[in-house]
Amino acid sequence: MRHNKKFNHLGRKSEHRKAMLANMAASLIMHKRIETTLAKAKALRVYVEPLITKSKDDSTHSRRTVFSYLKNKEAVTELFREVSQKVGTRPGGYTRILKTGTRLGDSADMCFIELVDFNENMLSHKDDKSKATSRRSRKKKTIAETGVVKDKVDQGSLKEEVKAEKKIEDTQD
Repeated sequence: MRHNKKFNHLGRKSEHRKAMLANMAASLIMHKRIETTLAKAKALRVYVEPLITKSKDDSTHSRRTVFSYLKNKEAVTELFREVSQKVGTRPGGYTRILKTGTRLGDSADMCFIELVDFNENMLSHKDDKSKATSRRSRKKKTIAETGVVKDKVDQGSLKEEVKAEKKIEDTQD
């Protein structure tokens, strides 16, 4: 029985699954974004995020531990040099899964899995949102322009505007 065993075996024996996840994690670290099936991406996220957390502490022990999972020297150096520098302040959630639809051959759900801090397009959209959410004040329209006061404004400033407009109209006549 497999009661309360939530680990996805991905239809593979344990050694095959570990080798596949190690290869996929190394590819994700080197290329910052890979395309795969949704089930593999979810399994990869569980596999790679603890390694990224471990890379924040650059010690010999943590390098050896990460190497025992990845089995790729270039990926380990990339992880400890570049990736850990960018995600140093982030408390977790280093990867993002973007669904892309289904594969034509077997109708498997496909997606991109990427490192969050390395997608330049998403980072630029984040900056646009912060600019768009800034507070804006509404332009106060005068009575002469609209004919009706729609905005609630200070009655004192409103009276001053009306007086100023009357003076301008009187001088023009």
